[in-house]
Amino acid sequence: MTLLYTSDPTRGRIWREIFGEEASDIAFVDPADGHDPAAIRYLAAWAPSADLIASLPNLEILFSIGAGIDQFDLSALPPHVRVVRMIEPGIAAGMVEYATMATLALHRNLIDYRVAQQEARWSPIKLTPAGERRIGVMGLGNLGQAVLQALPPFGFALSGWSRTLRAIEGVTCHAGEAALPDFLAACDILICLLPLTEETRGILCRKTLSRLPRGAGLINVGRGGHLVEHDLLSLLDEEHLSGAFLDVTDPEPLPADHPFWTHPRIVITPHIASMTRADSAARALIANIRRHQAGAPLDGEVARNRGY
Repeated sequence: MTLLYTSDPTRGRIWREIFGEEASDIAFVDPADGHDPAAIRYLAAWAPSADLIASLPNLEILFSIGAGIDQFDLSALPPHVRVVRMIEPGIAAGMVEYATMATLALHRNLIDYRVAQQEARWSPIKLTPAGERRIGVMGLGNLGQAVLQALPPFGFALSGWSRTLRAIEGVTCHAGEAALPDFLAACDILICLLPLTEETRGILCRKTLSRLPRGAGLINVGRGGHLVEHDLLSLLDEEHLSGAFLDVTDPEPLPADHPFWTHPRIVITPHIASMTRADSAARALIANIRRHQAGAPLDGEVARNRGY
């Protein structure tokens, strides 16, 4: 049984050590090692080429080394190949940190104070209590739920929206397109953690963002393809929205002449909200391979017809 690894050498070195210590029955190989492609059942990769996939006739599972799978061309994968996204503690922990940081920055008017500092203007803003600030999360999967579970100590009113109805303690949950307007109308800060699919591409547009209360803030930690860029710029310039934290863009990296870089009410970070930790990711892979060997459900398996 072999696992083909196709990412950076540093992570590969750590993974080899962990597999050797904790899963010595699983051969962990590199494409350059000269192993028989027909012996490879598992592939762990970010964006494998079509040629690589075609060269592995007995591939059973494609593991993403990140939380998303939109980098894969699912239509080009053989129908029998199962697709699994990465679920490991490091990804969730990083996302919780980033989302909490951005939420508190918007809640405490940090963008306004940054603008005032650049203008050498001393301009206190009346504090809104956290209990009067409403936070909404779009996307109630593993990461969305982790973020919502981290925010209650601050006292925010919490709500969530997803395709199918979820039940989360302390969170007002909405589901489906018909419920989206009411959800958005009750969000002073909107956090997007949706998967990127054909249905969600461009969902952060004027139609949806204009339903947010005047002065609302946006945090996009989903994918750049969720956002219609000129709609965000217009709504910021019209002062309907007060600011945005964007950790994802389309394309990435963002071109140097893009207006997001210089807009005073946008904070850009280079897709660093959460990163896969090499050690915990290796153990998550081992655990999933063991599940597959035992005929058990895989943690993070994607429904290919839905794209998440």
